[in-house]
Amino acid sequence: MTTSPVQRTIDAIWRIEEAKLIAALSRLVKDVGLAEDLAHDALVAALEQWPVQGIPDKPGAWLMTVARRRAIDRIRRDQMSARKHEELGRQVEIEEETSTDDFERVTNDDVGDDLLRLIFIACHPVHSTEARVSLTLRLLGGLTVEEIAHAFLVPTATIAQRITRAKRTLSAAKIPFQVPPVNERLARLSSVLEVIYLIFNEGYAATAGESWVRPLLCEEALRLGRVLAELTPQEAEVHGLVALMEIQSSRLRARIGPQGEPIRLLDQNRARWDRLLINRGLTALLRAQRLGGALGPYTLQAAIAACHARARTAEETDWEQIAALYDALAQVTPSPIVELNRAVALGMAYSPAVGLELADLLNDDPSLVNYHLLPSVRGDLLSKLGRHAEAAAEFKRAASLTQNEKERELLLQRARSQSLQTN
Repeated sequence: MTTSPVQRTIDAIWRIEEAKLIAALSRLVKDVGLAEDLAHDALVAALEQWPVQGIPDKPGAWLMTVARRRAIDRIRRDQMSARKHEELGRQVEIEEETSTDDFERVTNDDVGDDLLRLIFIACHPVHSTEARVSLTLRLLGGLTVEEIAHAFLVPTATIAQRITRAKRTLSAAKIPFQVPPVNERLARLSSVLEVIYLIFNEGYAATAGESWVRPLLCEEALRLGRVLAELTPQEAEVHGLVALMEIQSSRLRARIGPQGEPIRLLDQNRARWDRLLINRGLTALLRAQRLGGALGPYTLQAAIAACHARARTAEETDWEQIAALYDALAQVTPSPIVELNRAVALGMAYSPAVGLELADLLNDDPSLVNYHLLPSVRGDLLSKLGRHAEAAAEFKRAASLTQNEKERELLLQRARSQSLQTN
């Protein structure tokens, strides 16, 4: 089904303005769900009027003016006190006297603060991780419920329920629509960064399904990260996360082959890496480092990614520097997954035996029992040590644990290759 030029223009305007509208309306009505409904009411009005009257010179201001008037109408219909009616009456008078140009000026002044408030609301720890991800993509990413469901390979009804419950939770908990106070900001910012990176990672290495990468999720996460960096220019870890996502995004074209098959980092054609994204990532990393203080986990991971990005060939990679950075990361955020990555780095920097020794220590870690990358890493290290039969068994086990079909095919192919070398 084809769309008209006006419809396509409206769609493009809506993608730009939706999050701003919801953010500003949430501040006014103190209810994210109601704000989203009002924003969509304004979109319906635009769809009805713009094809006939033409697109206004300042479409964002037009949409916001309509949405605010709908908000006043909605509140008027509620059972409110006489005092509230008087306040609304005064507000309506002011609204009628305020021109669209004046309102746009106010919106542009406040939009950064409103967006930052909305980011903290969508990523509030009161929600489950899944709800935070879904709500963020819906309110700030502008993805439809269907698009989010498709990206995460879950039923549309499941995503719709998560978003609805999240809005109800915000309302029931009376979460204030504000940037967190200073004593809470660091913890809350960590929640925001976690959500954005979870979205990115699901796009960069899909945990399930037939596709190895989902560029839409990477693009949305990177866009959100860039917006957050503009809103919080003094937060080093925000720039660190942006740097990490920029550099990793640079590899997306090289990560898959003609049939969508995964291509491992050391086997990638580095000429296909996007140098513009790499340069943007290195600039963001430098900004994070110049802000001073101890390097956080995202900045350290960005520094690791930068080591790969600076190496024109796999052989030129500074693995000793990467191993040192993983040592630092293990101090900042100790976890079995960091240790597994450190085992890879040690195996490359010094010897496969050193890497395998560390990987073997993780075999009994309960959090890695069903983590397919543990046997995959062990298989790779065993292969380099010439222990091909053991490597084949590890690759087969990894294949049985992954839920991504393309990754399973690669692991089984590696298992077959090892088996052939035992004969």
